[in-house]
Amino acid sequence: MKNKNYLYINYLNMARNSKIEKNLLKALSFYKKAYALKIGKDDIELLMDMALIYDKIGLKNEAEEKYFEVLKLDEDDARAYYGLAVIYDENNELYRAKRYYKKAIEKDPNYDKGYFFLANIYDELGEKNKAIENYKKVIELNKTDLWAYANLACILEELDNNEEALLYIDKALKIDSNNYKIFFNKGVILNKLNSTYDSIKCYERSIKINPKYPYSYLNLAVIYRENGEFYKAIEVINEGITENKDEGFLYYNRACFYVNIGEVLLAFEDIKKCIELDESFLDYMKKDEELNPIRRLEEYKSLFN
Repeated sequence: MKNKNYLYINYLNMARNSKIEKNLLKALSFYKKAYALKIGKDDIELLMDMALIYDKIGLKNEAEEKYFEVLKLDEDDARAYYGLAVIYDENNELYRAKRYYKKAIEKDPNYDKGYFFLANIYDELGEKNKAIENYKKVIELNKTDLWAYANLACILEELDNNEEALLYIDKALKIDSNNYKIFFNKGVILNKLNSTYDSIKCYERSIKINPKYPYSYLNLAVIYRENGEFYKAIEVINEGITENKDEGFLYYNRACFYVNIGEVLLAFEDIKKCIELDESFLDYMKKDEELNPIRRLEEYKSLFN
């Protein structure tokens, strides 16, 4: 038995060293050798390590099997329920994932990640109030969880609770004051609160941090468009297209702006480019009355037939 224990510990050490070196397949091979010994089949930490590696390398069925082995040894292990929930969540089995996230929380009421991903699922399922409740629980447990604040703010904005949304997005910015997505979300909220100037500044800040995020250009351009500043809107979209040449919706929106200043030929060129990048826009364009000036041109009608 002594020799077997020594061999077992040796396999574990080699496995964990390989994992530290990020050689997961080598680590797994040593874990399997340890698992082949009787002592390995009763070691929860070994089973958890194996499950996590299986999950990381995409062997979900094997990971699931190991998590269930853990639960046979200890039905109160919250980590195993959480691991199963993650597998089902990634497989879009949302109701099944929800059940296991809730089980993880039941076993460990301080499992902040369980609350976080349960909130995500409630959000996807349209149960917004339950999502809010769970994100607030995450924040109660972990006051530095950036995305709990940010996601909560987005849901509140969707529900038109914009003042409360602004409070949470500002808390997110206190955690990370250089995150383009947080500035983008704040821009959305401020625009809904009619704080146009501050909204513009947030979108500009988002663009400065990450010029490859096309939606910041779009939302900023739309603000100028709504104020009748079509040339400024076109200028912003031009910058967006320079940085994001393959985003069809930017060309589509620039076409609409061109129509409003009478540049029908330029609008048509953008329409063609948009369809070239994404044919799904064609049906939408057929119904868009703003593009009527293009359709009235006889030589361009074939595009919409």
